[in-house]
Amino acid sequence: MVLIDDVLFTGRTVRAALDAMIAFGRPKKVELLVLVDRKYSRELPIEAFYVGRQVNTILSQRVLVEWKEQGAAEDAIWLIT
Repeated sequence: MVLIDDVLFTGRTVRAALDAMIAFGRPKKVELLVLVDRKYSRELPIEAFYVGRQVNTILSQRVLVEWKEQGAAEDAIWLIT
């Protein structure tokens, strides 16, 4: 099974998704795919198998991902302070 997340930050969102999956039964294997990996800020020891882009950020910055399909002019990743 492949779990997909837009931005991997603290790992809490992925943990919640794993907890929800286990409620339906234990998967044989789980791989994580993320569009953006915010290195250096994990609260949980979670690492993605597949990463679109790694960015070095400080805790006060946010990562904003925009998609054409959601109405943006073009696909973009923004670091906001």
